[in-house]
Amino acid sequence: MNALVVYDSQYGNTERIAQVIADTLGEFGEARAVGLDPGQGTELEGMSMFIVGCPTQGWKPTPTIQSFLEELSSEELRSLAVACFDTRFRLPRLMTGSAARVIARTLQEKGVSLLVEPESFFVKGTQGPLRDGELDRAAAWARMLIKEVQFPSPEARQ
Repeated sequence: MNALVVYDSQYGNTERIAQVIADTLGEFGEARAVGLDPGQGTELEGMSMFIVGCPTQGWKPTPTIQSFLEELSSEELRSLAVACFDTRFRLPRLMTGSAARVIARTLQEKGVSLLVEPESFFVKGTQGPLRDGELDRAAAWARMLIKEVQFPSPEARQ
């Protein structure tokens, strides 16, 4: 397995989640977390798993992630195991929105089937920090992704 975790992070919270995900996936193969740099492309060739995440801002992904997703082609994504996450306040999604849900919808419009439902990790305030236990949840989520790749659920096989 060769995994790439692409993220945008404003205050370091999403970066910390992305790094834990990459470190955990690294126990099962090659994995790295890469912060998006506007205007700089990200190479997906040779990857078997692609994960994207960012903070929720105004009920949606950051402009950097939105631009990145717009540039991705269906062909680049078709053969990859794909998942997405966000960081946001722990309030009902109706009140906070979810960047991961918007990312998922954008990817699905490109014909991508996600491994699992989008995941949210929670912060205590606008600048963080992460709520207690969120790094452990991120590691557990990454392990679940590995299991889904090995034994996809019936929904993921469609």
